[in-house]
Amino acid sequence: MKRKMKVKKSVSKRFKVTKRGKVIFSHQYKGHLKLHKSKSRLRRQKEPGVLKGRFALKIKKMLAKA
Repeated sequence: MKRKMKVKKSVSKRFKVTKRGKVIFSHQYKGHLKLHKSKSRLRRQKEPGVLKGRFALKIKKMLAKA
């Protein structure tokens, strides 16, 4: 009998897998000290980023979705 993979709690708080299997994360450095950051940078950080390649696979394994 094969053991079930455990979910890494720290990863589950930071990443999300969509229905189509994309790994989505929210950008860092957007919480405070916004005055010296450009408006375009803050706009870019608002929308979620998408992980690709081997790193996305690693995250899926940690979330037990692979």
